[in-house]
Amino acid sequence: MIETVRWKGGQVRWIDQRLLPGRLQFIESSDLEELAQAIETLAVRGAPAIGIAAAFGIALAAHRAALAGRPMTLALTEADARLRRTRPTAVNLFWALDRMARVGSAAASASGAAASASGAAAESYSGSASGSDIAPVDLAARLLQEAELILQEDLETSRRIGEFGLALLKDGARVLTHCNAGGLATGGLGTALAPVYAAQAAGQRVEVFADETRPLLQGARLTAWEMATASIPVTILCDSAAPGLLHTGRIDIVIVGADRVARNGDTANKVGTFGAALAAKSAGVPFYVAAPLSTFDPQIASGRDIPIEERGGDEVTTTTASGAPPGVQVYNPAFDVTPAALISGWITERGIIQPPFTGEPDA
Repeated sequence: MIETVRWKGGQVRWIDQRLLPGRLQFIESSDLEELAQAIETLAVRGAPAIGIAAAFGIALAAHRAALAGRPMTLALTEADARLRRTRPTAVNLFWALDRMARVGSAAASASGAAASASGAAAESYSGSASGSDIAPVDLAARLLQEAELILQEDLETSRRIGEFGLALLKDGARVLTHCNAGGLATGGLGTALAPVYAAQAAGQRVEVFADETRPLLQGARLTAWEMATASIPVTILCDSAAPGLLHTGRIDIVIVGADRVARNGDTANKVGTFGAALAAKSAGVPFYVAAPLSTFDPQIASGRDIPIEERGGDEVTTTTASGAPPGVQVYNPAFDVTPAALISGWITERGIIQPPFTGEPDA
């Protein structure tokens, strides 16, 4: 298990994924801004991991406010607002912040009744001001407890996704994946790679084919590193080679992660996923999405409503082999949306499910 994001001695500890595979480096910080920037710059990445990091960020803000005697409402409001600005597409970020806000408000309320987290942190944490029924240090402890619970739930969710996904893998399965949805993208076990780890644990032979995932090479750098570390056979290929490979018959199944799943099943994942899904459909290869229920957003009707993050052009122009001419325009969406019609099923902690997802989906 990879300890992607953890709480350690009053600080948040995370792996700086920008340095992999060359160096495995852990960063420990009590600075919320440093954590927020780590999320923005992809030092911490992957929808579930972002949610866990955000939860620990709120706990960190409460912890520091309690130690400094700073008004708790102000500290939590500012922390919530800053973390919400980090990345727009992965709904796990907002799910975790809303959950922390509900817990914070409930803990500070005289009646103990939870306020509804509306995304307006000033209202969500309205009961957290000095003079409420709970001492600041106790509120900080309660928020840390919730963040730890989110982490533990993620690990159990990943384990169950692995179990349900294992049923899709025959012995000797050859799995194509795009981007990184392993331990580095979660609390430590993974979503799309969880069935692969489960197959290994069950003594089954399994082989992974990892798209490079341009422009930041999360497949070549991170998925390949995870698989090599776990002694699971892995082959890297250019994103553009995936369609041809799928049509050779050498791939048995495609499994990818997700950053947000709309009510109708349209799924946002790392840019390039849509193309892989089209190729899989053409080749008759099953294409599955593995994601926790916290990634499902029933408030979003379809993929057209999912906000797609666009990142700086330098990620494209400075990571290609030959660079690019100065001043050229760059289109660099971090994600694309795969229509539900191209997806065979969604592997969750409750089983393999199908849309529409009108609330918490049931298996």
